[in-house]
Amino acid sequence: MKPTTSIVEHFQSNPLLETRHRRLAEQALEMRLPEGEDEGAGRAVLGQLGKGGMLSLFGGGGRDRLPECRALCAVREALAYRSPFADGLLAVQGLGCVPLALAGSEAIKRRWLEAACSGGVVAAFALTEPEAGSDLSSLSTRARRITGGYELEGEKAFISNAPWMDFAIVFAVLDPGGEQRAVGAFVIERGFPGLELLEPTELLSAHPLGGLRLQGCRVPEENRLGSESQGLDLALKVLECFRPSVGAAALGMAQRALEEALEFVSKRIQFGRPLAQFQGLRFQLAECATELEAARLLVYRAALAVDAGERDAALLSSMAKLKATEVAQWVVDRSLQLHGARGLIKGSPTERLYREVRALRIYEGTSEIQKLIIARELLG
Repeated sequence: MKPTTSIVEHFQSNPLLETRHRRLAEQALEMRLPEGEDEGAGRAVLGQLGKGGMLSLFGGGGRDRLPECRALCAVREALAYRSPFADGLLAVQGLGCVPLALAGSEAIKRRWLEAACSGGVVAAFALTEPEAGSDLSSLSTRARRITGGYELEGEKAFISNAPWMDFAIVFAVLDPGGEQRAVGAFVIERGFPGLELLEPTELLSAHPLGGLRLQGCRVPEENRLGSESQGLDLALKVLECFRPSVGAAALGMAQRALEEALEFVSKRIQFGRPLAQFQGLRFQLAECATELEAARLLVYRAALAVDAGERDAALLSSMAKLKATEVAQWVVDRSLQLHGARGLIKGSPTERLYREVRALRIYEGTSEIQKLIIARELLG
């Protein structure tokens, strides 16, 4: 793809995307997203995403299957190109919806799934804890069976959408002393007695992040997703499906940064000629475009593998997430460097992208964890 090609033409020419995927991406690019990055703006963005059909990927109509990964990648790449804030909201809404679609009771689906897929409520996915990030074996939140349901004790940290959540999927250990630690998944609703929303955590970029404290939080039986031991498998299945889409979001941000750099070096005059005429800078642009296209091909190849249920889907998903997020960070950094001091101006596109892209190498499995997964798959 030539960097001068429009991003719409990129989606139209991608051989791994079907017509409906391309239409979703084009629709995402054309949406009129509300301004701002506070809760009011966030809920308005979700409403727009719901009206545009983006959120129906996650279970609208009560579907009990994973979202189509290629469609999700196309939408996320388009949204991240336009608004990393909107992309983040869509992704976390999906993480909260898909477990409901896969394993929720009919009652809990009626209560939350349709509303979430229309953008009317805010969902969260609460897996991480203060001492359990990459090491999920260290989960310490406990669920104790009581009459009519469960009582949860523990704390969740670094939870996206937590400050604004209407419901969250919370993962808790049911049998801490057993040989196989049973981890259950529960729908926790805002306002449940014993649920405390902790102070929001500020990040490099605008993102609703916070924690949940559960102190004798009572959860009805119908709010459990699947069996008492299905929670961890459910979480990992959802994260594996979403992993290539993190790479796709990184591609969108990096493509935007590269286009900003191309425009700038074509106009900026130094030593009597445009920066674009200096061979050293031309080589940097060539490397950025080549690395970006290579990462893009890997992302959509991994998405195809996930959709087809291929044996190597987990391997390719981790490769895609690793390659695309690392490349995107490098491309954004190069693009900012090409802007010189102008790239550092607060609120400029390159400065914002520099802050936005950094988290993608950490959330939903750090680059180091992806390398461990890749090595494990290779070694069998």
